[in-house]
Amino acid sequence: MIPEKSEAAPPQSRDDSAALREKIEQLEHEVQHLRQSHSAAHIEVPKTSQAKPRAALLRGLAITFVAVLILAFAAGFLPKLRRQHVLAAEAEQTLTSKPVVPAAVVTRAPAETVLVLPGTLQAITEAPVLSRADGYVKRRFVDIGDRVAQDQVLAEIEAPELQQQVNQAASSLEQARSTLEQARASLTQGIANRELSRVSAARYGNLEKRGIVSRQENDTYQARFQADTAAVDALQKGVAAAQNNISASEANLARLKQVSSYLKVRAPFSGIITLRNVDQGTLVSAGNTMLFRVAQTGTLRTFINAPQVNASEMRVGQSAQVTFNELPGKVFEGKVARSSGALDPATRTLLVEVQVANPKGELLPGMYASVSLHALREDPPMLIPSEALIARAEGTLVAVVDGSGTVHFQPVRVGRDTGSEIEVLTGIREGMKVVVNPNDSVREGVAVEARPFLRPHVGSPAAGRKPR
Repeated sequence: MIPEKSEAAPPQSRDDSAALREKIEQLEHEVQHLRQSHSAAHIEVPKTSQAKPRAALLRGLAITFVAVLILAFAAGFLPKLRRQHVLAAEAEQTLTSKPVVPAAVVTRAPAETVLVLPGTLQAITEAPVLSRADGYVKRRFVDIGDRVAQDQVLAEIEAPELQQQVNQAASSLEQARSTLEQARASLTQGIANRELSRVSAARYGNLEKRGIVSRQENDTYQARFQADTAAVDALQKGVAAAQNNISASEANLARLKQVSSYLKVRAPFSGIITLRNVDQGTLVSAGNTMLFRVAQTGTLRTFINAPQVNASEMRVGQSAQVTFNELPGKVFEGKVARSSGALDPATRTLLVEVQVANPKGELLPGMYASVSLHALREDPPMLIPSEALIARAEGTLVAVVDGSGTVHFQPVRVGRDTGSEIEVLTGIREGMKVVVNPNDSVREGVAVEARPFLRPHVGSPAAGRKPR
């Protein structure tokens, strides 16, 4: 557009100067005509005292008018002519000069990466305390926030019917023991009767052989001996059964005593009471009513979800730094304790557990935390400004400026996006120059003048918008 204006401007200026010259010639012709008329009047009319001043006045007016026209022409036409020459020169320079583009040098990303992920603190061990016996809460000894030791009594439960069951079981045990003594006495008597029957059977057997007694009498004593022997075996089985009854009664009594011991609710481990659900007089059911919740806070843990691209960098024992908005300036050291070993198909993330020591109790379960993980990469990718990427139908590209200043579009594969910069996995090498914010003048094979790309400082007017 600019060259067309520079070519059309000179004819218009020439027309203006020709018209100005015509006006000047016309004025000179009128002045000459006035002079001739003045000369004719001088011949025919006698000289008077007023003729000379009138001619001088006209001549002065004509000269003044001509001077004003010349000054107006110089003041209007000459600056316009100079501007037209300047515009023509700039247009010529624009046509012949190379486009100036900002270019950034491709650098290699740091070998050490820092991954910051959110998490929520949890107690390393936390357990609900439930009642093992039915009854009423007789006394409560702790409340939320109290620190307790292992096996410390937290509450007492009153269950009168349980004590009655214990007494009944004890009586049943004594009865079983008495039955055992009775069975043993019967066994002793049976053994004595069997011995007598054995002796009698042996004596009558000898007498029957000598013909002193009949065979019928001998058979009677032999059968009596066999019956007494069977009775002894039965009495022995009865003694064994009585012993088993005693064992069952003892087990039942021990069970009830163990249940009775649960009437005193104790802490399963050392920790802090984080929840209390009952008070004195509350009715509780065995296995259903949660009385308290105890948590160990000497060591806390937090679960984070590492993205798939960083999953291979997670190692057990890896150091981590945990920070909190509520504790500015404080950094708590932690370690990776374990990971799930598999990605969640829904989120494509790896579940990682990080444990943090809390000896002073500064940290509380449920706090929101920021976990920073440091990892080393064997082959760090390339790093370029995020404004250098070009998204087109054929894929993601960057405009590379070679050593001769020629632009070439190079397809790339990108990695992590850090906001102001982006990692490039393949497609470019370290030391290359890429065009930042390429415009329509940046085309394949175009020669450009690359100038260093300077990112605006935060707070400057240019910060926050892309440079043109």
